[in-house]
Amino acid sequence: MPSFGTLLSFKAQQMISMSTKQKIILYYFREGKSQRQIARELHIGRKTVKKYIDSYQSSIEGVKGKMLATGDTTIPISSEIVSAPKYDSSSRGKRRLTEEITSKIDGFLESNARKRSSGLHKQLMKKIDIHEALRSEGFQIGYTSVCNYISGKEGSSVKEAYIRQRYDPGDVCEFDWGEVKLWIKGSLQRFYLAVFTTAYSNYRYAELYERQDTISFQQSHVNFFTHQGGVHRQMVYDNMRVAVKKFVGLSEKEPTDALLQLATYYQFGYRFCNAGKGNEKGHVERSVEYIRRKAFGRRDDFDSLHQANQWLKTRCKELNEAHPNRESALKEKEHLYALPTAPFDCCSLEQCRVDKYATVMIGSNRYSVPDHLVGKMVSVKVYAHSIRCYDERTLVAEHHRSTDKHDWVITLEHYLDTLHKKPGALHSSVALERSGESIRKIYQGHFREAPRDFIELLGFMHQNQVKAEAVQSAIDELQKMGCREVTADKIITLCGQKKTGITTLPDNEIARHSKAQLARLSKMFNQTSTSTAN
Repeated sequence: MPSFGTLLSFKAQQMISMSTKQKIILYYFREGKSQRQIARELHIGRKTVKKYIDSYQSSIEGVKGKMLATGDTTIPISSEIVSAPKYDSSSRGKRRLTEEITSKIDGFLESNARKRSSGLHKQLMKKIDIHEALRSEGFQIGYTSVCNYISGKEGSSVKEAYIRQRYDPGDVCEFDWGEVKLWIKGSLQRFYLAVFTTAYSNYRYAELYERQDTISFQQSHVNFFTHQGGVHRQMVYDNMRVAVKKFVGLSEKEPTDALLQLATYYQFGYRFCNAGKGNEKGHVERSVEYIRRKAFGRRDDFDSLHQANQWLKTRCKELNEAHPNRESALKEKEHLYALPTAPFDCCSLEQCRVDKYATVMIGSNRYSVPDHLVGKMVSVKVYAHSIRCYDERTLVAEHHRSTDKHDWVITLEHYLDTLHKKPGALHSSVALERSGESIRKIYQGHFREAPRDFIELLGFMHQNQVKAEAVQSAIDELQKMGCREVTADKIITLCGQKKTGITTLPDNEIARHSKAQLARLSKMFNQTSTSTAN
């Protein structure tokens, strides 16, 4: 337990208010109380009382001395007499900015430097992001300490001022594009952030797209309206090409057909910012930069665009839930316009002739369709992330939309008829090369010398919607059973047994049925292997 002297020493280090300072002077000089009595009544240290009494006396005596020496009665009183008490912090050392913390901060600053050299200027971590990162790792340090340390290393920046405006719930939502560079499977790629910010509640929503085109523009709106469960009365845009068709005069803009289609279907109004005045949107200009930092400042490496979008969705959810206006976001949803019965179909429709390779060309890329359609015309719907091909009204092919140039996007099953006639063409075909790692592994491991069997297996998979993972699982089971040779017939039999297996038998019946079934399968497989060997 600390001694009374220690407590007084601690009190002497405490800051007192201007009111307490005034009472010290009043009690001592007007009421004649001792320093010890004043300390007891005001619950402060005696050294603190003495400090302010001595300071007051010194200031008064200094003024008197100057008046006597000069005869001037207008000498001003020292400001220390009437100023509020304050600490002399010039000699106070850093308490929580440890070497471990400065090392962490230096690491974040080095990461920023690498991003600058890679052209990722818009994904740099700001001081507040670094502070949040330190806090998330368990370091107890103030934001000011972090700012002071970083400013000492790289200098401070001028803050920008904004004028706050008032909005009604459900009234205005702002949209903007932003760029972001991400590592996808080790390759640095550029993507586009579609960002929505509601003016009333500052609720943020964002998605990543491979293109900043009309279809992506429309699809992002459809997804946002669906996510919100309603539509705002007015959408605000800057002078982006996907929204503004052309300028009419100095200030009037003509909207694009894409924007008019959305506005008509969802029944919302729209407004454009003045040229060069993107800040008139207010919220979303900051939201693009804010979301880009918060989502991708600390993580920018993903396996796929889908994974990156899932990460972005999670971060937006966390940011919205942590925002002080989260209750306003719930309130705002009650004031939104109702959604149409079905979402807007965001695609372009093209008529394409199927070439001799059973593909259609969209842009500079080719996409496969079933080979019996060679020479025919098909309808193709081009979406933001996918391609859908129709023969009359029947969907015959669907692919992920490629972002490469001169790419071939192939589904192996589309060539089954041709492969049945020309099995030797399978081994070196583009169709096999682009079929996926799982299919290639099955072919290379078991069917290099039996292409007809492999084509038969592909036909079974296509007709019964059996995935490559299920086929690989069947192969693993066959090998565990001791089968000397894996064939298409054995895989098809085992997959068929799994698909039609009895699931409602009692436990003892299940056991008997399983043993008998395995015995029959084992006998059949071994007989097949023996006859093949003979």
